[in-house]
Amino acid sequence: MLATLPAMAQPSGGGGQAPANATLADLLENPETRQQLIDQLRGAASESGAEQAATESPSLSLPRQLAETTSRIAGELGSQLGQVLDAVTGLFAGPPGTFDLAAFTSAAINLGLVILATVALLIAVRRLARPLFTRLSQWSLTGQGLQPLLRLVLCVVVAALIDALVVALAYLGGNLVATFAVGESGELSTRASLFLNAFLVIELLKAAVRMLFASRYEGLRLLPIAAADASYWNRWIARLIGLTGYGLMVVVPLVNAYVSPALGEGAGTLIMIGAYVYAVAVVLRNRRRLRDGLNRKAGQTTMAASRVSLQLFARTWHLFALAYFTVVLVLTLTRPEEALPFVLFATLQTLAAVLVGMLVSSFLTQTIGRRIRLSDDLRRKLPMLEARLNRYVPNALRVIRMVILAVVVMVVLSAWGAFDLGAWYASEAGRSLIGKGVSVFVILVVAAAVWLALASLIEHKLNPETGGGVPSARAQTLLSLFRNALAIALITMTAMIVLSEIGINIGPLIAGAGVLGLAIGFGAQKLVQDIITGVFIQVENAMNTGDVITVGGVTGVAEKLSIRSVGIRDLSGTYHIVPFSSVDTVSNYMRDFAYHVGEYGIAYRESIDEAIQALNEAFDALKEDEEYKACLLEPLEVAGVIALADSSVNIRVRIKTTPGDQWAVGRAYNRLVKLHLDAAGIEIPFPHTTLYFGEDKDGGAPPANVRVIRQQARERAASSDEARHALTADTQAPQEVHNQEDYDGES
Repeated sequence: MLATLPAMAQPSGGGGQAPANATLADLLENPETRQQLIDQLRGAASESGAEQAATESPSLSLPRQLAETTSRIAGELGSQLGQVLDAVTGLFAGPPGTFDLAAFTSAAINLGLVILATVALLIAVRRLARPLFTRLSQWSLTGQGLQPLLRLVLCVVVAALIDALVVALAYLGGNLVATFAVGESGELSTRASLFLNAFLVIELLKAAVRMLFASRYEGLRLLPIAAADASYWNRWIARLIGLTGYGLMVVVPLVNAYVSPALGEGAGTLIMIGAYVYAVAVVLRNRRRLRDGLNRKAGQTTMAASRVSLQLFARTWHLFALAYFTVVLVLTLTRPEEALPFVLFATLQTLAAVLVGMLVSSFLTQTIGRRIRLSDDLRRKLPMLEARLNRYVPNALRVIRMVILAVVVMVVLSAWGAFDLGAWYASEAGRSLIGKGVSVFVILVVAAAVWLALASLIEHKLNPETGGGVPSARAQTLLSLFRNALAIALITMTAMIVLSEIGINIGPLIAGAGVLGLAIGFGAQKLVQDIITGVFIQVENAMNTGDVITVGGVTGVAEKLSIRSVGIRDLSGTYHIVPFSSVDTVSNYMRDFAYHVGEYGIAYRESIDEAIQALNEAFDALKEDEEYKACLLEPLEVAGVIALADSSVNIRVRIKTTPGDQWAVGRAYNRLVKLHLDAAGIEIPFPHTTLYFGEDKDGGAPPANVRVIRQQARERAASSDEARHALTADTQAPQEVHNQEDYDGES
């Protein structure tokens, strides 16, 4: 009321001027109210002077501003303490009749009856609604048809509505009791109205807290904590809300009205300081307890970002809590008229933003954050699709969680006045940033969908179980190269579009890329030649992965084929990388069919026809072999005698086989040829040496005497029983002996 005195003192015209002047005169006649008016005017003058000084000197440092604010708060606390002492002194030492004890006692009794009736109605109605809460909790825990999180949210919302209805019924009953049963019938006293309004607000706040900490109903508890912890925090927060709410909304106005405004203001300050001390004590007492609980929750989290965030919050949660209560205390002391509504709405907005963010993040985790499992048929046709989806979706979920976190932080800052979210969104920068973010997200989603579709189509073509059979080597090579080229092209185009969307001019980038490509073309001619040659090699289907080829003087299996080189594994296991620029000729041993060409020599004294018959018999035996008969495409081709060599007559044959099997068929046929020639008694010649000992005039050749050094024979006999038995043999040698390496003699 004192705050309106300057306005009341101004001439308003008409009949309202006289009552206002009379009221002002009555207030000025009272020494106490006159002193309060003087104090308020001086305080307003000091505040305007401080604001003017702050406006004229905007360059004050932050420590200076904090020091001035602290000094002003201390001064106000001292002034309030002095006013409280003066009010108490005047209350007990003042003239008789200043404080009407009988009226105060009657008002206190009536208010007590209203409080008792309202609280009794609340307890009774809540007890009647308890079966509803029990059924909702059971359905939330064991119900079917919805996801657990959706079921939990639905049950909590219904329970909150029932709880709010219970509070409203108790509020209505209290109004009826205060109007018709207490005091004068048909009138609602100011005292009862103050309590009932405070009751409605505070109990609704407690109902909101019960949405988070439903200690009796596990299925209605939004926070995943134990029942004992939920009961503790619910009880503590309810006490804090009740102490602060009823104190500021009931006790302080009643003291202002019935005792003294100065005493009421001091009572409000003491209530806030007491609540602050109580809250700080509870926070410090539970610092380690809550930290350990958050660390356990972080250990159960699978995502690294959530785990790190919870661990960081576990270390710093008490700092945030202390900062919150300190800000509330400072606001209450500096702006007592605006502090309570501001803190109330800011706290509710903060809790709502955090709760909605947690629910949305949990819903996304339960909906798309789990491992995606495709059907067996789809997994058989597209074996890589499930792995890709399980790799892309968690990454997208992390980005969405970061966006949710940013939105929650912005809403919280806006709630406490540190950031104007509405003005930022209405500004050009805000709309542009949000529009660009949405556009970039859509572009990335479309690019990922295109890549998944095309890559899955290529894998469908490459998969032998999709109905088309095993793809050819050429198809495998070309489709693999196309998939790699598609990935590079899609990444490049997406990056260019995203850069263009966020406002970066990509024209210079494209021009620079062209100039860079030209410079690379001139500076890396070999690379360009590699790529061009590789393109033509692939178009002409000269080689494919798995082919046995000869390229650049290297023969082996083509293991890896790119656009500029081929990787070859030779017979000894050495891996060669041959660039296409060094390829003049490609020899492919795996095209359509192959031949085993064999040349077999027989002695001059053997029959050629018998030898050819033996070769045909060997081929017939090869055709009966289960392992090789499928590899033979045509009958044996006998070219005949191709050479009369120094010690043999050479016969050439040729066997047509499936590509890649000519070496195995040749090895098997060589084995059979040896067996059949031996069975037919046909000699396969090998080099011989003839010793000539001369002849006499009559044409006779004397016998060749071969003498063995007996001392050496004795030494050998001493080391081997076989050599000892050999000493008994004669050493007379024939005139013509074979040149053998293990024969030790001397002529």
